[in-house]
Amino acid sequence: MSTIYDVLRRPLVTEKSSYQSGKLNQYSFIVSDTATRTQVKDAIETLYDVTVKRVNIINTSAKRGRRLRSRRLLVRKAGFKKALVTLAEGQTLPIFEGVQ
Repeated sequence: MSTIYDVLRRPLVTEKSSYQSGKLNQYSFIVSDTATRTQVKDAIETLYDVTVKRVNIINTSAKRGRRLRSRRLLVRKAGFKKALVTLAEGQTLPIFEGVQ
């Protein structure tokens, strides 16, 4: 990792993540494959000026499917690394404001 801007790829906006951001004060990001918890925490605190309580990292596996004719496995979506960031009470991220 060269900078903190290389750690975070993009926010992950789904139905589950919008529930978590509204009720549980947790935000989801897709991060670099080599990112660690401390790098994600430093990047979030520096970029958004908030206090991070906890960072959970999840490696999601690639989604597989079968071809109908040959019945062979093929990979349709690549796997990625996801970070679930819990913020301190009363703090929000501005990029998720319209989602709630």
